[in-house]
Amino acid sequence: MQYRDITTDDQLREYCRDISSAETIAFDTEFVSEHTYRPVLCLIQAAAEGKLAVIDAIAVGDVAPFWELVAAPGRETIVHAGRGEVEFCLRSIGRRPAGLFDVQIAAALVGAEYPAGLGSLVSRFLGRKPPKHETRTDWRRRPLSKRQIEYALGDVRCLPPIRDAIREQLVELDRLDWLAEEMDSSLEDIERSLSDERWRRVSGNAALDGRGLAVVRELFYWREDEARRRNKPARRVLRDDLIVELARRGSADPKRIRAVRGLERGDLQRRLDEIVAAVRRGLDAPEAECPPRPPRERGGELSVLGQFLFAVLGNLCRQARLAPNLAATPNDIRRWLTYRIKHEKNDRIGRDAPPTSEQRPAAWESDGSPVLPKLARGWRAEFVGRLFDDLLAGNTVVRVGDADLEYPLLFDRPKE
Repeated sequence: MQYRDITTDDQLREYCRDISSAETIAFDTEFVSEHTYRPVLCLIQAAAEGKLAVIDAIAVGDVAPFWELVAAPGRETIVHAGRGEVEFCLRSIGRRPAGLFDVQIAAALVGAEYPAGLGSLVSRFLGRKPPKHETRTDWRRRPLSKRQIEYALGDVRCLPPIRDAIREQLVELDRLDWLAEEMDSSLEDIERSLSDERWRRVSGNAALDGRGLAVVRELFYWREDEARRRNKPARRVLRDDLIVELARRGSADPKRIRAVRGLERGDLQRRLDEIVAAVRRGLDAPEAECPPRPPRERGGELSVLGQFLFAVLGNLCRQARLAPNLAATPNDIRRWLTYRIKHEKNDRIGRDAPPTSEQRPAAWESDGSPVLPKLARGWRAEFVGRLFDDLLAGNTVVRVGDADLEYPLLFDRPKE
C-alpha cells in the first residue's frame, strides 16, 4: 500500500500543497481521550485524488495546515461519525471543515441503521468484509506497527467509495437537500457544545430553578479551569451529580459542602475553599444574571400519545428507507407535542397579552419568535410533522393493512 508517512512540518505542508486542488478530501483521526482534559490527537489519515497519507500529529505537533486545507471552501470533506474531527478543526483554526459529508448521517437518510459503525457501512454499501479493528490500541505509543498503519489507512480508503454509493441513493430519493440540512444542524450542534453555554450539558439539572442553575454554571466554570490546569477529564475532577447536588442544597456553608458524599476525596478537600467560592458566586448572582429555567415538557399524560406517534414514525420511516432514530427520538416527539399543545393554547388566547410560562413554546429566539422543535422544521416537517398534525386534527386516520408486513400501518383521509 503506497502512502506518505508524514512526521515533520515540512512534509505536512508539501502534502497539503500537493492535494490543494483536490475536489474531495476524506480523512479520519485516531486519538486518545481517557486521561487528559482534551483528546490527544495522534494520527490523521487522509485520502485525496488517490494520494494516501498518515500524518503523525504527535511528531508534527502543529497540524493547523491540514485543518486550513479542509476548511478552505470549494471542496467536499468526507468523514464517518466526524464529531471528533470537526472539534479538532474548530479548536485549531476556529472554522468548520468545508462541504462536510458524514457517511454515517448520510447512510441513515437512505435507510441504514443509525448510528452505524464504519464496518456496517462497508458491508452494506461496498459488499465487503469490514476491516478488523484495533479497538484497544494506544495510538500515542511509537513506533506504530504495520498492522496499525494498515488499519488506520483502511478506514479512510473506504470513505470515498461509501460516499459515492450513498450519494447515488440520495439522488435517487431526492434527499441531497436533506443531507445539507443535517450537516448544517450537526455542525451548529458541535459549535454550541464548544461555546460558553456548554455548562447546560451538566446532566441532571432539569429540576433546578434559576438560582440553582447559576450555581451549576459557576461550578462548571471552576471545574473546567481545574481540569485544564491538571490536564484531566473534567468529570474526573468533579462529577456532574455532585455539581447538581451542591446546587440543589443551595448553601455555601463549608460544613454542609464538606458533608456531601463524594467530596471526601483529598484533592477536592484541598480545593474546598474554591468550591465554596464558586457556590457563593452562584448564590449571590443578581437575579437578572441567573439562567432562565428550561420550560417543563409534557410528561406522563402524553406518554400514550407519544408512543403511538413513535410507532407511526417507525412505520413511515421503514417504508420510506429512512432511519427512525435519525428522523426523531421519543424526546423529539414529546417536544413536538408540548409545542403543538402550547401553540394551540396561544392561538385560542390570542397575543393581546404576553404569554404566561404555561403558554410559552419550548424556547424563544432573540427576536421574540418561538424556537421550533425539530419535527416542525425543515425536511422533518415535510416528511412527518404534517402527518402528525393531520392525525391529531382528525384529518388522517390510521388503520392496519397487512399485519405480516414490516410496516403494516396505512394512513387514509376520511371521506367527506
